[in-house]
Amino acid sequence: MNWLFNTLWSSIGKKLFMALTGLCFCGFLTTHLIGNLTLYAGKDAFNSYAEHLHSLGPIIPIAEMGLLLLFVIHVLTGLTLFYKNFRARPTRYAVNKNAGGRTIASFTMPYTGVILFSFILFHLLQLHFIDKTGTTIYEIVSDTFSQKSNVAIYCIVMIFVGLHVSHGFWSAFQTLGADHVKYTPFIKKLSLLLSIIFGVGFGLIPIYISSIL
Repeated sequence: MNWLFNTLWSSIGKKLFMALTGLCFCGFLTTHLIGNLTLYAGKDAFNSYAEHLHSLGPIIPIAEMGLLLLFVIHVLTGLTLFYKNFRARPTRYAVNKNAGGRTIASFTMPYTGVILFSFILFHLLQLHFIDKTGTTIYEIVSDTFSQKSNVAIYCIVMIFVGLHVSHGFWSAFQTLGADHVKYTPFIKKLSLLLSIIFGVGFGLIPIYISSIL
């Protein structure tokens, strides 16, 4: 068992945690976006979608706590790896070269990760952990996006979501060993497509809700 613990606690193990939890969140974002798209069908459709979720009983809160735990693990593991890499190279190069295919998305992964973690907490406090007595989820969402500041925050954060996914998705497959000259270009294109879908898909919702109020 020691070898298993040592492997999981090593840098390789942490990267595997990052990859697996990251892919789980891409799956969650996909299902979450599909559900949120019912907002375009109107109040009744969105409320019906929310009621269907609540009818699943304890499955939903358990899944939510599991997702939050995975996200905490993802962020803390990422920060740990970032800190170890920073300590391994405490002095910065005089010229910051774009070596090894380094991009804005890859360079900013730790920072966008922290921003997204903060946003998730903000999102939950604003739309989930509130008193829902005498109101509907559609009314809560409408009240939230009736404030232009909230619309701006959500839209800006979705840019960070797109950046994070554009690098994180294909990087996860690379970590898991799916790095092949034949498949990697396709996975990178899929990463870019997903980042656009998530960024634009989630970003347009607050704009749409705000426009119809």
